[in-house]
Amino acid sequence: MPKKTIRQLMLAKRRALSPSQVEELSQLVQRTLISSAEFAGAKTLALYAPIHNEVGTEELMRQALSAGKTVLYPAVGTGALVFRQICNPAALHKGAFGIYEPGNSCAIYAPQDIDIIVIPGVAFDRKGRRIGYGKGYYDKTLHSLEGTGRFVGLCYDFQLLDEIVGEPHDVSMDLIVSETRAIRP
Repeated sequence: MPKKTIRQLMLAKRRALSPSQVEELSQLVQRTLISSAEFAGAKTLALYAPIHNEVGTEELMRQALSAGKTVLYPAVGTGALVFRQICNPAALHKGAFGIYEPGNSCAIYAPQDIDIIVIPGVAFDRKGRRIGYGKGYYDKTLHSLEGTGRFVGLCYDFQLLDEIVGEPHDVSMDLIVSETRAIRP
């Protein structure tokens, strides 16, 4: 199935989720990641601000900050992402595409200095391949770090497919977490 078709189907399924379903499922996904060795060992992690019923990341942020971890969020730069540190949710404001991101005064971290980078996706497969929104920001920014064990995809079970046809520029996940499982491709 072409990426465009998969993207349309998955986005429609996500839009159909109620706010209570998003909250309940997001909590399950986040608890699984919080209990993982990857989360425990990370000193620095990058999260995303969820849009369009994506799996939430608020609990991840709270747990990370309370554990003394450095928390970053991406901001859209010229053709790529820049990861900026935040200290609390109030540090986020609407940026490009209406997505919350840290302000320009927040410290920037190079991607290679981040232990875990949590990446949103529209669909994932069991081999770690991902379909995003099609703009390629994460792929362009992180391609050189592929295979370093840093990339975590969060999704709902219905977003996990048997196989996605990938392209050479697509970044693969090292860990995919849904509400019922954690997959290490």
